[in-house]
Amino acid sequence: MKKLLLFFFLLITAFGYSQTAEDYFDQGMSKSNAGNAKGSIAEFTKAINKKPAFEEAYLNRGLAKLSLNDLKGALADVNKTLELNPEMAYAYTTRANINYKLNDYKSVVTDCTKSLSINPKDYISYNLRGLSYNRLNDKKNACADFAAAIKLGSQSAVQNKKMFCK
Repeated sequence: MKKLLLFFFLLITAFGYSQTAEDYFDQGMSKSNAGNAKGSIAEFTKAINKKPAFEEAYLNRGLAKLSLNDLKGALADVNKTLELNPEMAYAYTTRANINYKLNDYKSVVTDCTKSLSINPKDYISYNLRGLSYNRLNDKKNACADFAAAIKLGSQSAVQNKKMFCK
């Protein structure tokens, strides 16, 4: 009888515990926080496989890919995030950051503007949009965005304003 109970206990344990999408996501975050981008990508992918509409998993997988300079992969994941949740301001800022690295400054301006319409206190978007305006030779808007970012506490905008708004 003891062997039969032990068998059922092992069977229930083996098949009864299955990791959830959230479990994989948490493991991905742990690996990401430890600097293991490749490991975090694997865990976020498992989370997405379990829960295909897991927007945070797509965004964080995109951020991990960005850290590995996989710009196309990062862009695809952030685009999927925005498809799932078009009101996620940070996803627009992240896509703007990717597009800045791809030298697509007009897209950066568009994404930062959208992010700011959702979260007007996003100094990162102001600063990034200012840098893009600068690249597009629009000094007036660049300096206005640096000033807005400074009012919100951005230290890098202070340096950018000193450098580009003479």
